[in-house]
Amino acid sequence: MTELDRYLPIAEHGLIGDMRTAALVASDGTIDWYCPGRFDAPSVFAALLDRRRGGYWALSPQGDNWTSRQLYLPDTAVLLTRFSSDDGVAEIEDFMPVGGIDGHHGLVRRIHCVRGRMPMVCTFEPRPDYGRGSCRFDLSDQGARCSGDGPTLTLSTARPLERTQAGLRTELTLDDGETATFVLVECDDDEATPAYSEERTRAAFDDTVMFWRRWLDQSRYRGRWQEMVHRSALTLKLLTYAPTGALIAAPTTSLPEQLGGERNWDYRYTWIRDAAFSLYGLLRLGFTDEAAAFMGWLTDRVQASPGGDKPPLQIMYTIDGEADLPEATLDHLEGYQGSAPVRVGNAASDQLQLDIYGELIDSVYLYNKYGSPLFARDWNDLTSMVDWLCDHWDQPDEGIWETRAGRADFTYSRLMSWVAIERGMRVARQRGLPADLRRWGKARDAIYRQIMDRAWNDELRAFTQHYGSQTVDASVLLMPMVKFIAPTDPIWLSTLDAIERVLVSDSLVYRYDPEQAPDGLRGDEGTFSMCTFWYVEALTRAGRVDEARLVFDKMLTYANPIGLYSEEVGPRGELLGNFPQALTHLSLISAAFNLDRALSSRRGSGAE
Repeated sequence: MTELDRYLPIAEHGLIGDMRTAALVASDGTIDWYCPGRFDAPSVFAALLDRRRGGYWALSPQGDNWTSRQLYLPDTAVLLTRFSSDDGVAEIEDFMPVGGIDGHHGLVRRIHCVRGRMPMVCTFEPRPDYGRGSCRFDLSDQGARCSGDGPTLTLSTARPLERTQAGLRTELTLDDGETATFVLVECDDDEATPAYSEERTRAAFDDTVMFWRRWLDQSRYRGRWQEMVHRSALTLKLLTYAPTGALIAAPTTSLPEQLGGERNWDYRYTWIRDAAFSLYGLLRLGFTDEAAAFMGWLTDRVQASPGGDKPPLQIMYTIDGEADLPEATLDHLEGYQGSAPVRVGNAASDQLQLDIYGELIDSVYLYNKYGSPLFARDWNDLTSMVDWLCDHWDQPDEGIWETRAGRADFTYSRLMSWVAIERGMRVARQRGLPADLRRWGKARDAIYRQIMDRAWNDELRAFTQHYGSQTVDASVLLMPMVKFIAPTDPIWLSTLDAIERVLVSDSLVYRYDPEQAPDGLRGDEGTFSMCTFWYVEALTRAGRVDEARLVFDKMLTYANPIGLYSEEVGPRGELLGNFPQALTHLSLISAAFNLDRALSSRRGSGAE
């Protein structure tokens, strides 16, 4: 079997997708992660997690004397990978037509020689079912049919393909202006291999470009960081499952938070927290249709709640709303750079995380204010949820970071329980809707007093990770953002100082210190990119705008060359964790929006 030479850095990848699934394309022209059909389906290409067994599809120049770089076609999700050699320049246009191409969903790869001459090689080695399955290849003049242990796929091309021990291969040489096209789609078992002309794939390219640019034209953001904000918005759209409106946390599983460590998780699901934050971010930018779709997905989860003592919500669901996410390890895969285990499913779905109610109801409040008024049925469901929280907020849980060391009285969970009830009361008063405001207000005030009394540590002069803790946690950076405390209150400013001493490293922010706050897992992790953008907002609201801008500008340098972020940044500035991560791009949008407004306000007052 042909073996990839090495694992490319996580940062050396671009994302393409069609809002049903996505693929990662490495800067050397290799698709090393792709799950056909839907985000959480078994992979066909997973060399990202095992370069020998995972399967891949490579398009690259022949020989070794070439360089490459990637970029997105401006304002689109069409990825260009450009190759340069002494003999010429060629580029691959990688994209997934939204809605499919002639009724089929899949990938289009168009090679175009833009200067000189470029010898290329195509190596196609699918490995269905996370590398456990095999394919049978049936060749024809239109390409090849791949059938076996996974979905039936067809690779359509006018170039002759030949069998190898592990898959298919073809070599081709393109002169200036010549193109070659490969189209990989899912087909029915008895369907002939479709043929796609250069004209048809060019039309699909034009349609895809137009779709993304028309969508992005809806954005209202015209601030200082428009390019990065819009790239983040496009990334969020790519991580949306169109049939249900759900947003996945990331399109990958088990990319490590520490090389060689065990902190590897499957993020191809929808967290209530992510969906709620995304609604806020998209409303900010003016994407009301997407906000409505997310709102529909969220309220559907509330309607499906069982009632009684059982929590009304699970912390995460599949993209079509199913609650069962059993976790398993794929022991036959070695993991990215040997970082096992590789996991599918997520056992954290059974955890109790009370903060999700605050994030959800805060988003409902914003949607009711800036989007569309709530329907009567939705309000009835939400009042039931607030009533449940009034009875159950005062209990330990696993917290926002999904620790596996047992439950605790996490400050952030109490904070967001306060938010849930407070925002529910706001909606009821603004709309004159029925609610037990006396009961709700009593619970809200009890939470506030408990946080002030038990989360505050006189020795640290800070709000701590949980009651009785001796360390801080980056999640409390949201305290002023959710209006629990004034951003210039002395006790908040001293908390911010404590976070800077313990968790900030040259502007980058750790979630918490695992040595001081054991989380039940071995090893360390990198700085958490979302928390760094939260830090920017906290500095901005505290009036430290120049510091906020420097931190923000530094953080922009940690994006990959085409503007994408993974979950974490490692000690050498490398990207770690699942990629790209929705929450990081959401927090970038929010930080950019608020920092830009603060800078403009200061300029308007003559301070600049």
